Amino acid sequence: MHTKFTGIVAALLAVGALATVSARQAAVTKYVRYSVDGAASYGILDGDQIRELKGDLFANPAPTGRRMPLASVKLLPPCDPKKVIAVGLNYKTHLGEKPPAEYPGLFAKYPTSIIAHGENIVIPPDAKNVHYEGELVVVIGKRAKNVDVKTAKSHVFGVTIGNDVSERDWQKQDLQWFRAKASDTFGPMGPVIVTGLNYDDLLLQTKLNGEVVQSQRTKDLIFDVATVVSYLSKYVTLEPGDVIFTGTPGTTRAFKAGDTIEVEIEGIGTLRNRAVAGK
Repeated sequence: MHTKFTGIVAALLAVGALATVSARQAAVTKYVRYSVDGAASYGILDGDQIRELKGDLFANPAPTGRRMPLASVKLLPPCDPKKVIAVGLNYKTHLGEKPPAEYPGLFAKYPTSIIAHGENIVIPPDAKNVHYEGELVVVIGKRAKNVDVKTAKSHVFGVTIGNDVSERDWQKQDLQWFRAKASDTFGPMGPVIVTGLNYDDLLLQTKLNGEVVQSQRTKDLIFDVATVVSYLSKYVTLEPGDVIFTGTPGTTRAFKAGDTIEVEIEGIGTLRNRAVAGK
C-alpha cells in the first residue's frame, strides 16, 4: 500500500480507537468526503470501508449500496463550505491577561484556505511567525437565521477538527486578518464529520512533531456552540455546509517547514498536516 494512503488509513482507523462516547449519547456516525476518478462523493466510514452516499450530505442522501476501500480514494475536506467563520479568544487559557469579552469575537477565513487531512500547509515566503491553533469545528446542517440559543443545536449537523493556522506578525501589522488567517492552506479540516457526539465536552489536544502543545476540554469554551451559532445567526445567514472554528486553547508557538501538526479530538480522530515552504 502506498505510504500516503497508509498514513491516511491509520489516522482514520484511529477514529474508532479514540472514541469514548457514553451510552447516553446517540449513535455516532462518521462521514467522509472523497474523490474517485475526479468525482467528489460523500460516504459513511465503516472501519476501513466507505459506504457511498448519493446526493447532498445535508439533504438526506441515500446509500447507493456501493462500498470501497478507504485506501482506494482521495480524501477531501469533509465538506465544501461557502462560509468559514471563526471565533477568537474563546478559552480563558488563550486570553492571557485580557478579560473575557461580552460576546463572541468573530472573523472570517476563506473557503480557499481549507485543505484536507494529509495535505500540506504552505508557508508563504514572507511569513516569519506562523502558529498552529487546534480547534473544534462546527458544521451547519440546517439554515439558521435569528435562531435562539435553545434551538441553535438543531441547526448543527456535526463536528470535525480544524487548525486555524495564523501568522502572528501579520495579525499585528495588518488592518484586517486577511493574510494572517485566510491565506491558502491556512485552514486544515477533517478527516471526518461526526454526528452523535456530546461536542460540549471533548478533549482537544494538539501535537507539534509528536509533542503535546495544547490540551483542554471543549467544556471550557467561554461561548459554547449553541451560543456561538445563535449569535452568528443574528448577523449572517448560516447555510448547510458552512463551518465555524470555535477557538483555540492555551498558548501557541511558531512552526516551520518540515514540521508536522496533529490536532486530535476525542471521539473524532486526528487531523494531521505537514508544513512546507512556499515559493
